[in-house]
Amino acid sequence: MNDDKIRDEINDIIEADIQLAINDYIDKEGGQGFGDQKLNAKVSKSEVDKILKEYKKIKKEEKSNLGQIKKLNLLDQYGRQL
Repeated sequence: MNDDKIRDEINDIIEADIQLAINDYIDKEGGQGFGDQKLNAKVSKSEVDKILKEYKKIKKEEKSNLGQIKKLNLLDQYGRQL
């Protein structure tokens, strides 16, 4: 997956989370919403880059040999997880 596609997915997730929070608040307060107005949220590119970097780090660890062993839930001779 290329970086641009991952960035777009991160932005979509953040926007959906913000929208859910707004909907919960409106439901809780019994408000009528924003009417025809549209709420725009801006996400810092540097924050998205930090999330992307962390995502890549996690994926790299999952693909490593040790990550593959962890997926298998192998135990050592004392019953502890490797």
